[in-house]
Amino acid sequence: MASKNVPELFGSLVFNDEVMRERLPKEVYKSLHKTIEDGKELDISLANAVAHAMKEWAIEKGATHYTHWFQPMTGITAEKHDSFIAPVSGGKVIMEFSGKELIKGEPDASSFPSGGIRATFEARGYTAWDPTSYAFIKEDSLCIPTAFCSYTGEVLDKKTPLLRSMQELSKQAVRVLDLLGEKAKRVTSTVGPEQEYFLVDRKLYEQRKDLILTGRTLFGAKPSKGQEMDDHYFGAIKPRVMEYMQDLNEELWKLGILAKTEHNEVAPAQHELAPVFSTTNVATDHNQLTMEIMKKVAKKHGLACLLHEKPFAGVNGSGKHNNWSISTDKGKNLLDPGKDPKSNKVFLIFLAAVIKAVDDYQDLMRISVASAGNDHRLGANEAPPAIISIFLGDDLTAVVNAVKNGDDDFSKIESVPMHTGVDVLPDFMKDTTDRNRTSPFAFTGNKFEFRMLGSTVSIADPNIILNTIVAESLSIFADELEKADDIDACAMAICKREFKDHERIIFNGNGYDEAWIEEAERRGLLNLKTTADALPYYKLQKNVDLFVKHHIFTEVEVYSRYEILTENYCKTINIEALTMAEMAKKQLLPAAIKFVTSLADSVAKKKSIGIDVSNDAAFLLADKLSKLINIMYKKIEDLDNAIIGEKEVEEGQPLADYTRDTIITAMNELRAVADEIEVDMPDEFMPYPTYSDLLFKV
Repeated sequence: MASKNVPELFGSLVFNDEVMRERLPKEVYKSLHKTIEDGKELDISLANAVAHAMKEWAIEKGATHYTHWFQPMTGITAEKHDSFIAPVSGGKVIMEFSGKELIKGEPDASSFPSGGIRATFEARGYTAWDPTSYAFIKEDSLCIPTAFCSYTGEVLDKKTPLLRSMQELSKQAVRVLDLLGEKAKRVTSTVGPEQEYFLVDRKLYEQRKDLILTGRTLFGAKPSKGQEMDDHYFGAIKPRVMEYMQDLNEELWKLGILAKTEHNEVAPAQHELAPVFSTTNVATDHNQLTMEIMKKVAKKHGLACLLHEKPFAGVNGSGKHNNWSISTDKGKNLLDPGKDPKSNKVFLIFLAAVIKAVDDYQDLMRISVASAGNDHRLGANEAPPAIISIFLGDDLTAVVNAVKNGDDDFSKIESVPMHTGVDVLPDFMKDTTDRNRTSPFAFTGNKFEFRMLGSTVSIADPNIILNTIVAESLSIFADELEKADDIDACAMAICKREFKDHERIIFNGNGYDEAWIEEAERRGLLNLKTTADALPYYKLQKNVDLFVKHHIFTEVEVYSRYEILTENYCKTINIEALTMAEMAKKQLLPAAIKFVTSLADSVAKKKSIGIDVSNDAAFLLADKLSKLINIMYKKIEDLDNAIIGEKEVEEGQPLADYTRDTIITAMNELRAVADEIEVDMPDEFMPYPTYSDLLFKV
């Protein structure tokens, strides 16, 4: 695809602003924009005009159906397709699509997670059009981004609370800006989620039951070569992978997704795609689409795209770095320090709001990225630890300390030239802060990079939390500023107080260092190592009060989400345990016994002709493997018993604790002996592809 065609290709399957301006009557276009900007209810006559134009455009693009595309609490997207056809006399049909059908849909809500909000027989649910996110065409269907709720009004999706959190952040930020003399109608959070993934040969993938059913390998001995040589990161992209990336870019660009950067990641067969920043709800929609399309395009190329956080033990896991910032409707980035950050009161007050928010609600930050898959990733191979902390860099930390200590003589941060020492190479100004790869929440110039997200997570969850907790800080600041006689003095006093009260959350060092774990404990920071450890904090009264205060969730909805997350954790591990037991019993154990039998036959033949086999390699290896097989058989029994034991455990937190302590322990013990057996197994006896096959045969 020639680069000159990209502008024409980009957004060609999106009912975007340019298409609306072209196809809608001028007054309808203006009214729709005003409705979106003011957050008012959509008038039915306006909706009918938009629906007609949308249908005509979609049919021209080859669409025959439409669907309300929504994001239930499964973490993936959902869609129910209806055709545009309507019967007319003479056995004919016409193509119809009304404003009512655009605004509202009625999917069956009974089979989606609700966390106990409603009974299974209460089937009716509603989807409602989100006009702030453009409709698009996917596989001959017009997809209309929507919110999803129950018949009785409870929120059943991820989009509704995300939109609420964005609205609340804007409300509180505008309050603060107005008091500081900065005029803004709206403040918007923006996100650029970097997406990591693995590509493996599809034929090999289809031979691994664990990859098919769980997304990760449950067995696998460490290959002789992994990522030790650092030769894959930013290395030359293999032709087959490059073809995949080019095809992927084309599909994403058609949908208006700003796919920008692509490169090899740290582990063999691992790669990354990064988009340009978008408004948070649009970025969330686009990331969900990106993950879906990644898998579909991979299949076309004879590949399988693995989005699990830890598909391979012992090598780099996959994350999704959430680059988050906030800007006014006039384009001002509120997290940009400017040339003189110590005198930039707007930047300082918003920095203080973020620091306070992350410290006060470190538990919610951790919960927002909690999953069974991410538990394998956090704290190893470039993923940050489970302890929440903020990296500011030395220069910005110096500014914070100066404000905290009342140091008026603190000099300005100035850019420093980077001298390469080679005449032919240009000198340039280096950034004022480094990038700390071990920090969960790092300031990177004019944004914060939340690095804890696992690669499969919907970015809605962490951004709901980020928007809400920062809105809470800003609401407290606004209440205080509104009572002040001297706004500027009050603003600086707030910054000084918050920087001092929350200095424990700032850490610029190595998050992997064991000393940091001890230091974090002394500081009183939480170390919630697993999902089972983290989830109970969701129900703390302070967190319930936060969500209720800012109209993100009702108290019932908070508890429902805790139930869903807990159930999902237990079910995920249960599926893995069952798959592991099945693979061990039906594949690896028989294969190992078959190999040992072949060794025994060889030894017996030698012995029958008088050869001394006491030090024979086949004899020694058969003896070693026989002992390991017996241990493995016992570990399979232990895992089976652990799975059976689940039935006696109360659902909810007791089951989550049992899963963490008993099921996962049994799985780890079985894997350890199975992987030891694999090391001595010839390729022709292995019942499935090894790590070397999967990681290097692409």
